[in-house]
Amino acid sequence: MKTVVITGVSRGLGLATGQRLVADGFKVVGLSRSLSAEYQALIDSAPQQVVFWPCDVTALDRIPDLAREINRGHGPVFGLVNNAGIGLDGVLATMHQADIETVIRTNLLAPITLTKYLSRTMLAHGEGRIVNITSIIASTGFHGLSVYAASKAALEGFTRSLSRELGKLRITVNCVAPGYMETEMTRRLGGDKLDSIRRRAPLGLPRPADAAGAVAYLLGPDGAQITGAVITVDGGSTA
Repeated sequence: MKTVVITGVSRGLGLATGQRLVADGFKVVGLSRSLSAEYQALIDSAPQQVVFWPCDVTALDRIPDLAREINRGHGPVFGLVNNAGIGLDGVLATMHQADIETVIRTNLLAPITLTKYLSRTMLAHGEGRIVNITSIIASTGFHGLSVYAASKAALEGFTRSLSRELGKLRITVNCVAPGYMETEMTRRLGGDKLDSIRRRAPLGLPRPADAAGAVAYLLGPDGAQITGAVITVDGGSTA
């Protein structure tokens, strides 16, 4: 049973990815600041396949020890899904510096650092899959999300370059870039704004399970020859 580490598993896309990968026969090591009831239910449904590890990915100095402990207890790690992220909106000119640094630390420095240490096991075993969750905002832009867009665009550049570094050792590095998805958070937008977002997606807004399917594809046997790619899951809103 191959082990996949997923960050931000407590809800949303991270949770949906964990559920999908368990169904596909992977062992899932989920990282999150807190254990949600939904992820606990996943553990209860497959206790031999699902592990929870409390972790704040922005504590960069703790990542080397975390990687060693995961490899020792649940390794070797085959896959890494860098899903944890944060979006603090605000006009750049008035945005607090602390908020800017939080977004960059969470969305960019944390996945880079975690990839650095967990990819070492993949290098030692000559195989591995890394999937970075970005966003359509990396390429389209959005008012009030300049820092968020910068962090996700940088993560896509990191992905492309790293795919060339690791490809010769049969390690793939790809991105899944969701658009707006049908979640409780999206539904709270309400009114004209939500209607406008839905109208831009000819297939309708995707669900977290749809984006999780793209992640599963990249981790599965059919994704073995794909690297340096960005798979967009947005219901066609950027077509």
